[in-house]
Amino acid sequence: MARILVTGMSGAGKSTLLEELARRGRLTVDTDYDGWELPGAVWDEPRMSALLDRHDDVVVSGTVENQGRFYDRFEHVVLLSAPVEVLIERAATRTNNPYGRSTDQQAEIRQYVVDVEPLLRRGATVELDGRLPVRELADAIEALR
Repeated sequence: MARILVTGMSGAGKSTLLEELARRGRLTVDTDYDGWELPGAVWDEPRMSALLDRHDDVVVSGTVENQGRFYDRFEHVVLLSAPVEVLIERAATRTNNPYGRSTDQQAEIRQYVVDVEPLLRRGATVELDGRLPVRELADAIEALR
């Protein structure tokens, strides 16, 4: 059993990966939804602490400013990465999240790859290529458990 955080840029495939893990019966929490993220792009810390206190086998996804405060609560921090053009294409065409369709948002994604992704990489225990088939990515996550 393990607590695993999947992080990465918009369009890397975090939500798709969590959907596959949930389909396999794993407990998953996508913090882009259901009020986990507060204004200022931070997690609701008491809520995240309570989740991690209650569950020792959960896969959480998200990319927020305060996620590093929780790294010691996860057995693995997985960076899901992909080339910026792949991120932009996916963000522009996905149907589950409107972020990434405008040129301004796409410019933000490009800048986050430069500014934020290196920070995520430093905190990660594992990096996976988000271009791999989702089944392979889910298998890799399950192997970490």
